[in-house]
Amino acid sequence: MSTPIDYLLHLADNAVVLGQRNAEWCGHGPILEEDLALANVSLDLIGQARLLYQRVAELKGGDASEDQLAYFRDAHEFRNYTLLELPHHGPLVGYAAADRDYATTIVRNFLYSALMVLVWDGLQNSADAGLAAIAAKSVKETSYHLHHARDWLVRMGDGTDESHARVQAAVDHLMPYTEEFWTTSPAEGAAVAAHVAVDVWALRPAWDAMVNDALAEATLSRPNFHGYVTEGKVGLHSEHLGFLLAEMQSLARAHPDGRW
Repeated sequence: MSTPIDYLLHLADNAVVLGQRNAEWCGHGPILEEDLALANVSLDLIGQARLLYQRVAELKGGDASEDQLAYFRDAHEFRNYTLLELPHHGPLVGYAAADRDYATTIVRNFLYSALMVLVWDGLQNSADAGLAAIAAKSVKETSYHLHHARDWLVRMGDGTDESHARVQAAVDHLMPYTEEFWTTSPAEGAAVAAHVAVDVWALRPAWDAMVNDALAEATLSRPNFHGYVTEGKVGLHSEHLGFLLAEMQSLARAHPDGRW
């Protein structure tokens, strides 16, 4: 049995990109407790990415390493969902000046962690023993991420007029990007066929139920939408990923022989 490496990279890239995004709140959280909470979420995600990159490096052999996979691939080589690379505000280009919007961060974390709780739970039965072990650890962390994001979604949605308007705008902006969850990439198809991955499409009813329940409790509306489905997991990204990677990778690329 061979493990499809591109599927592992998809999982790892999701975690490292969202971890980098959430880390941007460090020192800027709306309250100290939330500053620390998001830092811990980021550390969990980066820890998941490290384990996955290490598994990929083990399978690839040669000079492959977790550092090489995280810091020395270009944007088109990343396989993360487009949702995760978006900045913490509305639909502006990556270099535009805009205040961070905590509602955008919370909604994204909720939508993604609701999916990944289901994915990690299923991956505990993966035919790849290394991935199954990573999943067993990650599902516990992601359950906390989901609880944290859902709690704030409800607080803001059922809070003041301003908090309700902000979180509804974030839901309207981000929900269309979740359609990428349900399109099967070649890497996912190969991994499912090898009994390494779970069929994400089969998880949609459970995800829909979690999302609809939370939105109802938060007095929020689920938007109707149609149009282009993003394809970050096959390497077609928004302009935002390049800016994120430039910041994330700059130190390693300036000192490629460095050991930390």
